[in-house]
Amino acid sequence: MTTFTFLWRLTRYRLGLYFLNALAWTLIYLAPIVPGLLTKAFFDMLSGSSPYELGLGMIIVLLVAAALGRVVLIIFGFMTDVQFRFRIGGLLRRNLLSHVLKEPGARAIPTSPGEAISSFRDDVEQVEETVSWSVDAFGMTLFAAVSCYILIGINAQMTLWVFLPLVLVVTVAQLSTAMLQKYRAASREATSQVTGAISEMFSTVQSIQVAGAEDRVIRRFKELGEQRREAMLKDRLLSTSLESIFSNAVNFGTGLILILAADSMRTGTFTVGDFALFVYYLNFVTQFIQNFGKFMTYFKQSTVAQERLQSLLQGAPAERLTEHHPLLLRGNLPEPQEAERRPEDRLQQLSVAGLTYRYPETGRGIEGIDFELGRGAFVVITGRVGSGKTTLVRTLLGLLPKQAGEIRWNGKRVEDPSEFFIPPHSAYTPQIPRLYSDTLQNNILLGMRADPARVGRAVHAAVLEEDLERLGAGMETVIGPRGVKLSGGQAQRTAAARMFVREAELLVFDDLSSALDVDTESRLWERLEEQRSGAACLVVSHRRAALARADRILVLKDGRVEASGRLEELLERSEELRRLWYRGEE
Repeated sequence: MTTFTFLWRLTRYRLGLYFLNALAWTLIYLAPIVPGLLTKAFFDMLSGSSPYELGLGMIIVLLVAAALGRVVLIIFGFMTDVQFRFRIGGLLRRNLLSHVLKEPGARAIPTSPGEAISSFRDDVEQVEETVSWSVDAFGMTLFAAVSCYILIGINAQMTLWVFLPLVLVVTVAQLSTAMLQKYRAASREATSQVTGAISEMFSTVQSIQVAGAEDRVIRRFKELGEQRREAMLKDRLLSTSLESIFSNAVNFGTGLILILAADSMRTGTFTVGDFALFVYYLNFVTQFIQNFGKFMTYFKQSTVAQERLQSLLQGAPAERLTEHHPLLLRGNLPEPQEAERRPEDRLQQLSVAGLTYRYPETGRGIEGIDFELGRGAFVVITGRVGSGKTTLVRTLLGLLPKQAGEIRWNGKRVEDPSEFFIPPHSAYTPQIPRLYSDTLQNNILLGMRADPARVGRAVHAAVLEEDLERLGAGMETVIGPRGVKLSGGQAQRTAAARMFVREAELLVFDDLSSALDVDTESRLWERLEEQRSGAACLVVSHRRAALARADRILVLKDGRVEASGRLEELLERSEELRRLWYRGEE
């Protein structure tokens, strides 16, 4: 998709608002035409060469009215411009975020979070700027055409010298395309690396301190900062140099106009009013030439922004960036709707055959995994560190893109696991739960409509009620970075309550009880057994309480199922499970 097509598709999102904005700014840029003619009439009247019979008072009144009219137009123009820019920027970010959230977890973004934030912020703003300046370019071009027509009627030769710099502006902008795009891309990349480094430092503060790596991290950050400074300097220097060329080209034309005007005024072919009109229009023509050059610069730089935004799509059609969707900017947001539960959603049998995923960087992962899981079953996946336990559940749920294998739900093939394995089909608790700076209840519901009875059952099943009594505001207690800091076990049980409240058919736990004491873990499994109403459980764990409760255990070794069966059977025939059971190794 070309840059022009990309920008046009964005413009069409609110075409009426765009044309209203274009009309406002066209009138703003055309507004100086009338004051210029009034200025000519004023000076011609003073010199006695005016063909019009306007009095001084009338001219002043008309000039003031024109100025006030332009002020009103500018206010209206800024309002329409902000409204339009906000919407196209919102659409771009909405479409990008929607795509990222639908991608498998391991492929959500191809860069660090910091770099992605840079694209969401800087590249979207660059596109907004370009589309916004297209309105200015149109209005300024129309002004140039009208003023050129008026000035040619007065003196064609001098008019040529007024607009000749425009040719230079266009030529220089075209010649500088490659350098503009190169330096802008380098500048954006350097900024993304700095942002990414900041994000990584904030998320690994404890690891940096434990390793005593503060000096090395700071030194690396300084290196990235210096690279960014150099890249930004080159980008800014080129842009500023172009603006200087545009401005000085206009000044050169101005000097020629003054020389030609002096000669014409001596011969009587050029009046004082004509000179005043040329000088008055010259200021706006100067702005036109400078701004037209700026628009062309923005257009070239928006190509870089478009490429960076498209890279976040990771091969998806570029048109996804500009798909039209409602932004819901006014009125109340619609209430979140829980997915409809159909008879076919009720789990009877989950079958997995040949499931395979290997990480491209290391070649490690899982291969040829087969297992079945029936309604109400409690299946535990166990194995040592690196055996592929987490990779297995993430691939099953579509958080990693499976490279081979087949998944069937009640005999029907699951084509897209990432779309299918969500409530009411399944709910998942990862190894490290993500909690937000919000109330405990909102962390559990995550947008679901509050149902006190349902929330109460989830809190009870997660063994959280005693913790609630110790929290000052109960379910309204704010937790997370800006609130109460929960312990590891409390965070895990909060994530478990988040999963239980969805009452899904398949509950997937990834090492849920790793931070729980033996008593709390035992109570959690007992309550789950009481309340899950036939839901199947797929549990990653090496803890004895989970293994003893399992209907079936899958023992993984080097990414493959080494053995499967009940605990008593496997303790007799699986050396790998005996090692885990008796030596407490994962």
